Amino acid sequence: MSNLRRTQTHVNPGFVAKISCIAALGGLLYGYDMGIIAAAVIYVKKTFALSTFTEELVVSVVLIGAMIGALAGGSIADRIGRRSTLICAGVIFILGSVLAPLSPNVVVLIGARAIIGLGIGFTSVTAPVYVSEMAPPQSRGMLIGLYQFALTLGIAVADLVGYWLASREAWRAMFALAAVPTFIFLGVIVTVPETPRWLFAHGRLGDAEAVLHSYTDEAGAKQFLDDIQEGLKTPVEQSWAALWSPAARGAVFIAAGLTILQQLTGINTVIYYGPRIFEFAGIGTHKNAIFATLLVAIMNVLATVVGIVLVDRVGRKPLLYVGVTGMAASLFILAWGFGHKGALSSSFGYMAVALLLCYIACFALSLGAIAWILVSEVFPLRVRGRGVAIATLASGLSNFAVSLTFLSMIKAIGDSATFAIYGVLSVVTLVFVRFAVPETCRRDLESISSYNRSPQSAAS
Repeated sequence: MSNLRRTQTHVNPGFVAKISCIAALGGLLYGYDMGIIAAAVIYVKKTFALSTFTEELVVSVVLIGAMIGALAGGSIADRIGRRSTLICAGVIFILGSVLAPLSPNVVVLIGARAIIGLGIGFTSVTAPVYVSEMAPPQSRGMLIGLYQFALTLGIAVADLVGYWLASREAWRAMFALAAVPTFIFLGVIVTVPETPRWLFAHGRLGDAEAVLHSYTDEAGAKQFLDDIQEGLKTPVEQSWAALWSPAARGAVFIAAGLTILQQLTGINTVIYYGPRIFEFAGIGTHKNAIFATLLVAIMNVLATVVGIVLVDRVGRKPLLYVGVTGMAASLFILAWGFGHKGALSSSFGYMAVALLLCYIACFALSLGAIAWILVSEVFPLRVRGRGVAIATLASGLSNFAVSLTFLSMIKAIGDSATFAIYGVLSVVTLVFVRFAVPETCRRDLESISSYNRSPQSAAS
């Protein structure tokens, strides 16, 4: 394994700052558009008299758009480039952000949410790939993790906006404010180049070298080019079928498995239905429930910072072990609390807030910060866009299943059993991490994709 680690590569700090902005703004857009529905749907339900199923559909339809966007975005990112795909994503975000607040009925609102989902799909596939291909190995985890941090910040901003506008029930304004970061995002994207890895893979060696020399020194450019050439030694055609080749199928299993389990452990029930969960727990008013959800979102941001700071220091797997164990414990205790809600009386509302704060903190510093870092790292260069698209599709399908069934599960089997199921799935996630997930800390991208073909790689 001696060839798996590289010396540190010098990169222009100003360029790293631009890459950081792309990660931050892409994540912020994703987080805001996903998080704002928690507060907005309370008042959308009143405006359009939604049934339980229609409420679930308004919340979850964005995920249908995200899945379509992930599939299309992955293919487009491999064909026309990462940068151009991100520009397309920004335009789509603007369209959805304008249409949602102008919706005259729930059908138009559902369509607008689906369009926003399309932009989310494009961004969630392409932004981490762009950052992973531009970042030096020694800070790649932190820079990709910045995307997740900004996503959590976007959720917190959405909850803050929801709390601020709750007294006016201004759900249209909640949706409209998403346009502001979108314009900033587009402004940054047009100032950065295409990734040298994509340029090299498409035969544009001169352009790739020019980009490299614009942000790193001669030694750094040579090292990057050597790594890229190493990654392209195994010819893999740019097609969906290539994902099942020996060079890629192990990465598909790791990435799809981890993103599915990330969703099935229940994270987005808290993001999308936080106010409803707190109402179930006994917190009375809509505004107080939204405020409790805001506290959870703030904890999400803070714990994500901890995860990003530690991910390149202690490694991916140690953080996953600690965080997912904490998630399982919090969910099992929460399930017990819902089962004894009557005996706990009014104190259960505070207990639920504390447990969900613990749950979200453990998620944010582990699965939240690390899952998409690993997804962006494990695939070979020639199929990276499509590979991340498959992982995003898997995440979207499982997210859609959880968000579309959460309220129905509460009605059918009760809140205690529902959260116990998420706890069991957290234990399953621990087993998956132990036996399937490799440690990628400080390894260059090309050696990771090669290393994943070895059956002993994850356990080592």
